[in-house]
Amino acid sequence: MSVSTAPRTEIASARHGAGFWLIAATFAIAMAFSTVPAPLYPIYQRQDGFTSFTVTIIFAVYAVGVVTSLLLAGHVSDWIGRKRVLLPALGLEAIAALLFLFWPTLPGLLLARLFTGLGVGMITATATAYLLELHAAHRPHAGRGRFELVSAAANLGGLGAGTLVAGALAQFVTAPLRTPYLVFLVLLALSAVAVAAVPETVAAPNLPARYRPQRIRVAADDRLGYATATAGGFVALAVFGLFTSLAPSFVAGALHHPGRLLAGVVAFLVFAAGATAQALAGWLPPGRRLSTALIAETTGLLVLATGMSTASLALFLIGGAIAGGGAGLLFKSAVGAVSGMAAPQWRGEALAGLFLIAYLGLVGPVLGLGIATRYVAATTAMLWFVGALLTVVAGIGLTARANRRP
Repeated sequence: MSVSTAPRTEIASARHGAGFWLIAATFAIAMAFSTVPAPLYPIYQRQDGFTSFTVTIIFAVYAVGVVTSLLLAGHVSDWIGRKRVLLPALGLEAIAALLFLFWPTLPGLLLARLFTGLGVGMITATATAYLLELHAAHRPHAGRGRFELVSAAANLGGLGAGTLVAGALAQFVTAPLRTPYLVFLVLLALSAVAVAAVPETVAAPNLPARYRPQRIRVAADDRLGYATATAGGFVALAVFGLFTSLAPSFVAGALHHPGRLLAGVVAFLVFAAGATAQALAGWLPPGRRLSTALIAETTGLLVLATGMSTASLALFLIGGAIAGGGAGLLFKSAVGAVSGMAAPQWRGEALAGLFLIAYLGLVGPVLGLGIATRYVAATTAMLWFVGALLTVVAGIGLTARANRRP
């Protein structure tokens, strides 16, 4: 019996190993698609007369879609299986690509970003859980290092790759508002085929007696620590939100560098730095991650502000990269802190609260920045934005220090 089952076990393990990389690629493509419009916003602004405030509204609709999806469907794959959530989510992103292609006016863009957000909210939680389970099935006796590295690279790396690919296509090919979406429509279709071929890791549907949205729970044993962690998530996504909404337009306008590829590079640097910082975070003791993240975030924001004030593209890019690294480390620290302080039976609900607050950081500050640009110069509004984030970062440092005292 052992002779006949051994090859089957090896084949199953190989399938899970291949599936791990297929889901990682799908995760990266889905996240990359969500940032494709970032370097294209300046083109939309010139073509259709969009203001900076209009761009922030388009971006805010995306964030609303993500939050709504996280709360309503982010946990459903635990019941019905990973593939049954990933495939419809990829379908939502494909519909968004079609809307971008065939309805490029403001109503179409708003609807496309909403569908994108809904798809991303379903994919983020589901693909992360899927990767962990495929990793465990392929390497049951290994640690989680490969999973953590690959999931971080697929998530933040994918976000950065989307801006870079879209910027390059817009720069070097014809039809800059069509070609990037056509390319990603093909990639999304291939991703759906890949998902269909991967083994399911949720053995059988485990439907609850009655559907309910994802609950949100504060980790009651350490409310101050929980507040500190959620504030860190808020700042991290506010930084990422800035560089996928108004930063490309700011570089083209206030800094006088209108290149389409450069618009993609600006956001790519921030996300690449965030992914790299998360990958290297394993070398830091858990107690040092938050303090390192706060130092990096503060330094990056100060350099960024200097670049804005002096209209220096080099300082703006350097500051953005340092701030992006700090944001990646800050978010990883927040997830680790909440996961560690919450009881196992409440961990999902505690993390749902963290993600909700974090995604409010993705939309709230950027929306406020867009409103401010209607009344003051873009540079002034951006400096206000940086000042507000520095204030929150200082508050995080103070509360974390107070929470460490006996």
